Amino acid sequence: MNTKQLTARIAIASALLGLGACSSMSQQDKNTAIGAGVGAVAGSVLTGGSTAGTVGGAAVGGVIGNQVNKPRR
Repeated sequence: MNTKQLTARIAIASALLGLGACSSMSQQDKNTAIGAGVGAVAGSVLTGGSTAGTVGGAAVGGVIGNQVNKPRR
């Protein structure tokens, strides 16, 4: 088994274990996590991979994701 195959298997196992942690999350929590992930990727792409762009995108995406299905008061 070469390094790429090992890395791919570890990544898949980590993703599956990570998804198991989401089973008890509320819909708003899931939206926040998805928004942060999408925002981090978008921030990284738009800034050419800078750390500040990635972190900023994650923060903005997390806030937007949190507000999408916010329960009415």
